[in-house]
Amino acid sequence: MKTESRTLAFSAFMALLIGCAGIAATLASNSQAILLDGLFNLIYFGVALVTIKVSRLASRPDSEAYPFGYSYFESLVNLCKGLLIFGVSIFALVDAIAALLTGGRDIAAGVAVIYALFATVACSLTAWVMHRSLRFVKSPLVEADKSNWVVNSVISASVLTAFCLVLLFDTFGWHTVLPYVDPLLVIGVVLLCMGVPVRMATQALHELLNKTPPSALTGPIHHAIEQALADVETEEVRVRMVRPGRMLYVIVHVVLPSNTSLNSVVGLDALRTQLDQHIRQCYSPVVCDVVFTADKRWAAPSCGELVEKQR
Repeated sequence: MKTESRTLAFSAFMALLIGCAGIAATLASNSQAILLDGLFNLIYFGVALVTIKVSRLASRPDSEAYPFGYSYFESLVNLCKGLLIFGVSIFALVDAIAALLTGGRDIAAGVAVIYALFATVACSLTAWVMHRSLRFVKSPLVEADKSNWVVNSVISASVLTAFCLVLLFDTFGWHTVLPYVDPLLVIGVVLLCMGVPVRMATQALHELLNKTPPSALTGPIHHAIEQALADVETEEVRVRMVRPGRMLYVIVHVVLPSNTSLNSVVGLDALRTQLDQHIRQCYSPVVCDVVFTADKRWAAPSCGELVEKQR
């Protein structure tokens, strides 16, 4: 799929399909591991509907109501996704521990195996579609969905393996072990995959708090600015960057000597265009604001990373 909206709509449809199948399979199998998977997907379907709306907002220009655009909505949605997945995981973990302490839980392994096989195939297919879409769509929303489906695939595959073991244990007559397989499976899956929602929510929170992007992004931008200003005499250059969602905001303060030859608005605009072009070669979409001054106090009132020229 080559468009963001179609990719997200496909993700939402698959979440609804697997969620409904999970709830139906839970009624037939009495498995809390399947219930966890079903609830996880139904909750994700609800969030996916909001995600589709936000993806359309994020492509809009700024407005009087939102003068810096709608990119922060992307970070907000990813934060909600991470917190929802984390909350469902904690609920499932507590329930599984309670089941272990009260003698385990009997399940119908045959139905559980059929559901787990279906869920594994469906989640893996969806994760593959998300991965392919990222070749054409550069979207943090699709990237977050891909991470979700990869985790979901691992969960479903683990559930399938465990339920196959239940059938095997039943064949060998190890009936005392069977009630503990389902809660142990839930605990193992939750502990294995807990890092994904935590990382997703943490990154989104950093974006909402305007934390500087990682050095893998800021490093090339600094180098591009340095190249753009290589032939210009400057006293100091300071750069500030934030990246809410997909949009990168770059503010460049250039301190020029008081006797600079760039003494016309046309000349400064040409230099501003040059800076913008170099930055866009590293990242897009980007909003680049360039401020020229002869007074260092306007460049660094409180922060801003200093870009040193290579001599």
